[in-house]
Amino acid sequence: MIQAIVFLPLIGALIAGLLGRTIGHRPSEYITTGLLLVAAVLSWVVFLPVAFGGGLAGAVTDGHTAVLKVEIMRWIQVGDMDLRWTLRVDTLTAIMLVVVNTVSSLVHVYSIGYMADDPHRNRFFAYLSLFTFAMLMLVTADNFLQMFFGWEGVGLASYLLIGFWYTKPSANAAAMKAFVVNRVGDFGFALGIFGAFMVLGHIDFDGAFHAVPEAATATIRFLSWDLHAMTVICLLLFMGAMGKSAQFLLHTWLPDAMEGPTPVSALIHAATMVTAGVFMVARFSPLFETSPTATTVVLVIGAITAFFAATVGLVQNDIKRVIAYSTCSQLGYMFVALGAGAYSAGVFHLFTHAFFKALLFLGAGAVIHAMHHEQDMRNMGGLRKKIPITYAMMIIGTLALAGVGIPGTEFLGFAGFFSKDSIIEAAYAVGGNSGMFAFWLLVVAALFTSFYSWRLIHLTFHGTPRPAGHGHDDHSHDEPANEDHAAHGHDDHGSAYDHAHEAPNVMLVPLYVLAFGAVVAGAVFYGMFFHDVEHIEHFFAGSLVVDHEIIEAAHHVPLWVKWSATISMILGFIAAWYMYISSPETPKRLAAQNPALYRFLLNKWYFDELYDRIFVKPALWIGRAVWKGFDDWLIDEKLTEGLGRRVQNVTSWATKLQSGYVYHYAFAMLIGIAALLTWAIVAGGLI
Repeated sequence: MIQAIVFLPLIGALIAGLLGRTIGHRPSEYITTGLLLVAAVLSWVVFLPVAFGGGLAGAVTDGHTAVLKVEIMRWIQVGDMDLRWTLRVDTLTAIMLVVVNTVSSLVHVYSIGYMADDPHRNRFFAYLSLFTFAMLMLVTADNFLQMFFGWEGVGLASYLLIGFWYTKPSANAAAMKAFVVNRVGDFGFALGIFGAFMVLGHIDFDGAFHAVPEAATATIRFLSWDLHAMTVICLLLFMGAMGKSAQFLLHTWLPDAMEGPTPVSALIHAATMVTAGVFMVARFSPLFETSPTATTVVLVIGAITAFFAATVGLVQNDIKRVIAYSTCSQLGYMFVALGAGAYSAGVFHLFTHAFFKALLFLGAGAVIHAMHHEQDMRNMGGLRKKIPITYAMMIIGTLALAGVGIPGTEFLGFAGFFSKDSIIEAAYAVGGNSGMFAFWLLVVAALFTSFYSWRLIHLTFHGTPRPAGHGHDDHSHDEPANEDHAAHGHDDHGSAYDHAHEAPNVMLVPLYVLAFGAVVAGAVFYGMFFHDVEHIEHFFAGSLVVDHEIIEAAHHVPLWVKWSATISMILGFIAAWYMYISSPETPKRLAAQNPALYRFLLNKWYFDELYDRIFVKPALWIGRAVWKGFDDWLIDEKLTEGLGRRVQNVTSWATKLQSGYVYHYAFAMLIGIAALLTWAIVAGGLI
């Protein structure tokens, strides 16, 4: 069963990728989608017994960790290292199998309708299945190298999917940006793997984790410093997570990834690439527990990311970019939980987030489909009557993202309410400067999240239709409308609105399934992830560290802490209603009164411009200098072509001496004999 779960997506990718032109688009779609649906069902078959007390079938327990291992083949054998390609399945893996395969299968189904008119959709479905397989290889890894294989695999697949429309320059640029930024994080991740092998002496997870207590106080000599080895290793590993999961400073690729088709955005943001970093830190929780410095860094970076991305999301006008910055912010929440030591809470938010974020992205895709590829919310409005089903699905996703629920209850709330509030309570429970710093940033981020989520709903579905380029409610002259609008030739917004229609059932059915998850996933699974420590330990069965102290402290925070996120959510809703329903001229007036702040947020804190000046332009200058100065001038002009011309000149002079006349050669011989006699006479005379 485990082999089928992992390799069915690969089989689909190979069939659609290699035989797609032969068998046609429709068979490629059905084969890849059918295989993913089977993998998703099998994933739930593995997960449900674990979730409801039955345990993992076939798992071997070593007294603490229950894990099932399925050996595929012998992989690397060098000296004493005998590395097997083994599929590792424990509770953490089972959770990820459900997330990855469920969302991916629904994205496949949705894409049958969304990509119906694309002439290269067989290639698209091959890439989707390849992406899924790479993520499955990552989450089932049993050793560092196997994880690195999947880690790089999702990077490759994301490059292929973000740049799927390769004739579009912006898509090519976005794909390259994602690839290059992730190489920065992956460099740190690779160094972390090298360091872990050097210090722990094992490449497999079980051996490495068992060696952690002995290496907890080990040091690494770097230049003249003796550094705590586990801190260095954990920070390097977290550098990889920062790249994959788009954390602050390495986040710039994620919004640009919206250049890919909308189903790609849903898959990247809900189930695959960005969740890889969260999963990796959770998997390596035994390592991170040895370094308070590393966990503090994770906590602080996560809090900053949650706040930063939420501020940028306040003013974005592209419907997909608003949701993209929401993902970035929610990933920050997950890392705060990991940094606080509440690893189960971080994984809980990853689990619930997959449902409502995929729902929001696919719902946005249905809006874009209805509006003939229009993505600028300023050119929408009034769509509630045109696409009521999509509107209802987006409302459910927004309620889950905003965290609507009643604190103190175990069943009254949407999915995001239970998981996000758990993280906020855990951050407060950490205490100290770092804990309070993270707590307040998360509370403010919750307010901003509610505001921009309801802003999206109001601009898109409420009010009256707004013609393109006229009557924008949101300081529209500061940012051009989305280029895709003009590119698709739909300049007449009235026509686009008049012809807006509900998506076909093949696109709506995945929304129904995801909406169900967004409603019930938090209440159903809250007890397993966060409620009772003993229950959490039994559920995870040693697949990650369960910190009794932080979980208990989180449950005993003051009442106002439990209500803080809910109050923030309500304030955000009221502010969005006032600014976009009651007084729609207010946003434009505020932007005009605070132009510097507005532009600062609209331009994403100017990180792209800053990186362009610090890294991109110097790199281009060095590249041009090497190209023009070294390659063209020195190598080509002076060495290759220059020496060639000198050799040619010398040989031309030498050939002129070969005239072919006998008297020329006789004369040269006489001159030579005369020269030799002269030298002999002079030399003899000197002696």
